[in-house]
Amino acid sequence: MTIADKPNNSKNVESIYPLSPMQQGMLFHTLYTPESRMYFQHLSCTLQGSLQVPAFEQAWQRVVERHPVLRTAFVWEKRSKPLQVVCKSVKLRWTHYDWRSLSSVEQKEHLETFLQVDRTQGFELNQAPLMHFTLIQIAEDTYQFVWSYHHLLIDGWSLPNIVREVFTFYEVISRNDDLYIKTPRPYRDYIAWLQKQDSSKAEAFWREKLAGFIAPTPLCVDRSSANYQPHSSYREQEIYLPESTTAALQSFARQHQLTLNNLVQGAWALLLSRYSRESNVVFGATVSGRPPDLIGVESMVGLFINTLPIRVDIACEAELLPWLKALQVQQVELEQYAHTSLVDVQGWSDVPRGMTMFESIVVFENYPVDESLQQQIANLNVHDIRSLEQTNFPLTVVASPGKQIHLKISYDTSRLDDSAIARMLGHLQMLLTGFVAKPEQYLSDLSLLTEPECDRLLFEWNGKQADYARNFCIHQLFEQQVECNSDADAVTFEDRQLTYGELNARANQLAHYLRSLGVGVDTLVGICLERSLEMVVGILGILKAGGAYVPLDPTYPQDRLSFMLTDSQIRVMLTQKSLLPQLPAHDAKVLCLDSDWQTIALSSSQNPIALSTPENLAYIIYTSGSTGQPKGVAIAHANVTRLFAATDAWFDFSDRDVWTLFHSFAFDFSVWEIWGALIYGGRLVVVPYWVSRSPEAFHELLCQERVTVLNQTPSAFQQLIQVIQTEQNLSRDGNLVLRQVIFGGEALEIQGLRPWFDRHGDELPQLVNMYGITETTVHVTYRPITLADLRENKGSVIGRPIPDLQVYVLDGQQRLLPIGVPGEMYVGGAGLARGYLNRSELTQERFILNPFSNEPQARLYKTGDLARYLSNGDLEYLGRIDNQVKIRGFRIELGEIESALGQHPSVLQTVVLAR
Repeated sequence: MTIADKPNNSKNVESIYPLSPMQQGMLFHTLYTPESRMYFQHLSCTLQGSLQVPAFEQAWQRVVERHPVLRTAFVWEKRSKPLQVVCKSVKLRWTHYDWRSLSSVEQKEHLETFLQVDRTQGFELNQAPLMHFTLIQIAEDTYQFVWSYHHLLIDGWSLPNIVREVFTFYEVISRNDDLYIKTPRPYRDYIAWLQKQDSSKAEAFWREKLAGFIAPTPLCVDRSSANYQPHSSYREQEIYLPESTTAALQSFARQHQLTLNNLVQGAWALLLSRYSRESNVVFGATVSGRPPDLIGVESMVGLFINTLPIRVDIACEAELLPWLKALQVQQVELEQYAHTSLVDVQGWSDVPRGMTMFESIVVFENYPVDESLQQQIANLNVHDIRSLEQTNFPLTVVASPGKQIHLKISYDTSRLDDSAIARMLGHLQMLLTGFVAKPEQYLSDLSLLTEPECDRLLFEWNGKQADYARNFCIHQLFEQQVECNSDADAVTFEDRQLTYGELNARANQLAHYLRSLGVGVDTLVGICLERSLEMVVGILGILKAGGAYVPLDPTYPQDRLSFMLTDSQIRVMLTQKSLLPQLPAHDAKVLCLDSDWQTIALSSSQNPIALSTPENLAYIIYTSGSTGQPKGVAIAHANVTRLFAATDAWFDFSDRDVWTLFHSFAFDFSVWEIWGALIYGGRLVVVPYWVSRSPEAFHELLCQERVTVLNQTPSAFQQLIQVIQTEQNLSRDGNLVLRQVIFGGEALEIQGLRPWFDRHGDELPQLVNMYGITETTVHVTYRPITLADLRENKGSVIGRPIPDLQVYVLDGQQRLLPIGVPGEMYVGGAGLARGYLNRSELTQERFILNPFSNEPQARLYKTGDLARYLSNGDLEYLGRIDNQVKIRGFRIELGEIESALGQHPSVLQTVVLAR
């Protein structure tokens, strides 16, 4: 029956009154997103036995007549506040189907389709009753019963009362008897009670509880961009805790005067804290909302529940049992204000209007709905009880007691995927099991991880503690190529070139001369040269002498060069005559590879006797520092040689490859470029500086030099793509012979590759994304990029660790985090640097002992990068946890710039942003 302001309907109106706060919220969300069918409820079960259908329908009619709220509709248009209107009488809508001719499989398929269609149809909220019933006969003595209703009418605590009454009346009607049951108080008495409450005490309580809370606690396991789905739908997953675990939890609660609800909320608070990396979390909790001072409230039917915020502090040093007891005290306090409108509570908080207070709610169902249905009633057996509801929250945790505690999670599939929820249920079970296993433990001792998940994260998805090619120094691998390819071109620059034999001879002459100047094992030698053949000769000569090169890019600011020279205390400086006037003051012996070469050339061109071992230093590269000063990263020969050996199977580099040295030799990507060419017998093309700054000129060089292996930051490659896309370059594009394009140095935005894939598809060259850090020797992970990745927007996925590296995603207490949960990346294995030059405290802070290794000296590098493991074992890069950025591959500490600006006498405060 439609309720409207029309005279012919007024005779059927029993009463009109306002909505409860919870009803107001549900009505708003239902009207705001009508297509979602939010708060549409299904209760279904199987009725087996001799069902008397007319008696069953009459029983429902009698119950609806007893409870005015079940005859209620809602009106809101042209009104300042919505109202609920109770009809004197309503006719219940029943639908009957006969599916006896269908197989059991077909019956299940038909039922799922029916439930979906029924849900889609929803209800007209201004038409009473907001419920209908479906009986489906599936066998001679078996029916599927579905009760569809809107949550606006009743809550879960009302269901047992309704169900008991229905079957009581059904038994009586089946026997042709009559029965009088005392009429319960109507729902409007609760509304009247609400209107008498003083909100001032509630306001003071909530303002104190929520002070300083400004944003909802994130779930942090939302779908990655790779799997985002634009359309919302809700799904459910559930588990039953073993009877032994359930009994242990019940005993634990009794022994310590706690409740199961208390334990579930505590477990959820801990899970949220671990997922979000926040020590102060807020989630919603559903309370019964039935005021004890309202006489007869326990038998009333209606919507009494309320959802209110629970704010929990999680201090790692807190002991479990006292923490749970404190949480229970808070819950008791909250019950005094359980009637407060969530809208009012949010208004009293510091959370901005329009932003939700929480993204998850916990519902503890301590009403025995199943027990009310699962009983032998008038020759009927009730089983297969199912309920489905959808809230306006992305995630709802429902816990129900019994012989086995039932945990169910309802979730928005546009935000959360099935695998994340399955793991979440496992983590919740682990925490609850952990509570009873050791009550005296600290919160930090509780583990989320299941044993299979631990095995994946520690072993299955991580590189082994393997040694790759640690028996040679870098220059020794180069010398092996000289023996095989002496006459082949090794390095070209503009119109000049050196063969392997010529490059080796010149580097040997320099090495012998450097030794005469006192250069030996681990001696730091500065090299400040423009891009040239001499630069490669200089680097190789330093290594052959036994020293470690310290690249000083002549384009760097004077202050930075000055600090690097002072910090490294280099003994010898290799440079060129034209750069001498711009070098800062220093005490090193200067050797100009142009004007001094005649003297250097007098030295022997034979390979010097090897002094270095693979564990000796190869280079020091300076990176930005948050303190305002760069820091020198010390890398050994073995770090570099094992990098190529460990990745060899993926790339198949050979003497047929042509590489470019595109990047500054003070950027560690250059290590991969230089030695990727020279230890495999390939040819290295040194890119002139002006060419590296002109995508058009660089594209022409790639074509002319027939480059096969290109290493690029994604931003530089996107500029190259733009050149390739222009009409004048279409014909020249055919001259590209690239077979590998390897990205590194900065995060990849895969949509920037769309024009490339539109043009080339999945043909050669192969595109590879490699995440890396200077402190772990250039590259850490490997992942080929395909057209499918573009379609699924997998740009932030960086793949798995190189075979001899391990990557762990850890929280602030350096505990292993679950799959899908963001945390800081820590890298272990063969690529780790020796540490920072002259920075022992920083080295100890960033290179920590590896708690996951049996080797006592094994270390982990604390990257400062945020990531998470995906369910397929790939890592997804999520940015920085500090204010470091990467611009064209260069690591920039915004704090370093702020520090420099702050030294100016006219600058009081500084903030530096990257755009």
